[in-house]
Amino acid sequence: MDEELKTEIKKMALQNAYEHDGETRDKIILGKILGTKPEYRSKVKEITDDISKIVTQINQMSLEDQRKEIEENFPEVLVPKEKIEERDGLPELKDAVHGKVITRFPPEPNGYPHIGHAKAAIINSEYARMYGGKFILRMDDTNPEAERMEYHAAIKVGLEWLGIKFDTVKNTSDDMEIFYQKGIELINSGKAYVCTCKRDDISKNRRERKACKCSMESIDKNFKNWEKMDEKFKPGEAIVRFRGNMKADNAVMRDPVLFRIIEGKHYTLGEKYRIWPSYDMAVAIEDSVDGVTHAFRSKEFELREELIDAILDALNMRKPAQGFFSRLEFKGMPISKRIIKPLIEEGKVSWYDDPRLPTLEGLRRRGIKPEAIRKFIMSLGLTKANTLAPFDSLEAFNRKFVDASSIRLFMVSNAKKLTVKNLPISSIEIPNHPVNDMGKRKIEIDGNFYISGDDAKNIKVGTQIRLLGLGNISITKEGNESEGEFIENGNTADILKIQWVPQTTAHKIKMVIPKILFIGDEFNEESLEELDVYTEPHYLQLKEGEEIQFVRFGYCRKDSQNQAIFTHK
Repeated sequence: MDEELKTEIKKMALQNAYEHDGETRDKIILGKILGTKPEYRSKVKEITDDISKIVTQINQMSLEDQRKEIEENFPEVLVPKEKIEERDGLPELKDAVHGKVITRFPPEPNGYPHIGHAKAAIINSEYARMYGGKFILRMDDTNPEAERMEYHAAIKVGLEWLGIKFDTVKNTSDDMEIFYQKGIELINSGKAYVCTCKRDDISKNRRERKACKCSMESIDKNFKNWEKMDEKFKPGEAIVRFRGNMKADNAVMRDPVLFRIIEGKHYTLGEKYRIWPSYDMAVAIEDSVDGVTHAFRSKEFELREELIDAILDALNMRKPAQGFFSRLEFKGMPISKRIIKPLIEEGKVSWYDDPRLPTLEGLRRRGIKPEAIRKFIMSLGLTKANTLAPFDSLEAFNRKFVDASSIRLFMVSNAKKLTVKNLPISSIEIPNHPVNDMGKRKIEIDGNFYISGDDAKNIKVGTQIRLLGLGNISITKEGNESEGEFIENGNTADILKIQWVPQTTAHKIKMVIPKILFIGDEFNEESLEELDVYTEPHYLQLKEGEEIQFVRFGYCRKDSQNQAIFTHK
């Protein structure tokens, strides 16, 4: 490890220890380092030992000695500042003033929200919360051809499920008149022009870095063409372009589109407008007029930072600080609407709530908790390194949230019969949770049971098995219909312990097991497994949506009275 990094680790560890009664922890410092220096994410193993040594050394110091060390080597740490809550992965914001930070989440209502939307919303909302600021939900609804009220509603539902709260809710289309005003201002100042070139010619000129003849027209001609866009020009015949730099290496700056004609019916405004701002024009103006201080978006927009600033400079408008983070996807679970929509149309997935999808509806239905999503996303920090995570990385967080509250039930698949003689009882009470006080359930028994087919294969005549919660059974007959006798005070060591369901009261359900949707670029035709299983009658008393841990199987979510969905192990 280089000395510069060691110094930074020591500074962070001293500061954190001093602010927390003289003690810090390895994981906290590792999280801070990876949050501010994401290039070290690939070297975690290399730096963990050094962090541990430094943390141990600092924790052995007295609080007074820690302060002396800070005063001598890191005096800037002691400069009074607004208290910022500890975060697992988000670095502090540059030039942020407590109480003055304003962030926003501007989803386009052109599809159902997914894990990528969750990341953007959570990062922006978390920063607003960290700094006691404000958070805006702004529906970016300026493309009538693609947007629908159905998607608008789905986004709101998804964000509500995530527990995200907003100080202001608005639509980008609320400010259409402001866009027109600013568009005219750019035309009248010569910083934008109306282009009537054909689309292929525009693309060719941009590739060859050549200005078109339209860029040479007078301001008066451009203004008249602007007026024609509202009535005479057809879609595709005229656009408004920003006068950027056709020689720029950043292709985004080669006279990009600011306005275009769209005749689609807007889902709230109808046909009131036919000239619509581009994303770049809309986001630049909206962030400025909404008072946004820090605008975060995924890194595919990073090249547009220069353009956003150039538009606002041309209009003498306030510029927000811009930040970028990596897109978030899971391996084998695409988030792209272009991939998901055909799968639905072809019947390969049922709908946007299919538990194989990374949509918020799909994750909710699968049994993933919003708290787990938040913790998972916060653990990633603000890195711009590509994040293509395995789904089990989210499962690890989810397991912590579902374990304590998940009722334990017995369930058997590929059921085989087991008849037990000499049972001394006709009912039994079993705890609903092995540790937490979640009550007990009473199960009526008469000696006739279902057991799992996999377990039935492993029982042999003359051996003993233990029916969980009930007792030991000595096997007298093996096969599809096994038999046995109850053994009082049987030995529990080194014998097969299995779950069971009474035949007379068993409730049959379908167990849906979602698996990876794509293997490489190929759709996995076996990505959804369905099993007919038997479970206890107590299942019927649970509410839909409740999480269950089926013993020796895994966590599942009750989808309906007759169906459960496997969440994860």
